[in-house]
Amino acid sequence: MALLRAGNPTAAIAQIKVAPSVRELRQLEKALAAAQLAGKWRDVDAAITESLQALSAPRLHRSP
Repeated sequence: MALLRAGNPTAAIAQIKVAPSVRELRQLEKALAAAQLAGKWRDVDAAITESLQALSAPRLHRSP
């Protein structure tokens, strides 16, 4: 949220892509909605959605 409020959506997207958990991304979504900033940055919304999908998808098994 701090990066978005500072006007740096590019850095925010980079942080979103390395988010370690779905829980943290959901918290970010709630914080954006609470601050009435949801939808202001389409790229940020897309990055959140893509990251949630990637973290929620089952992992492909690779044999060694």
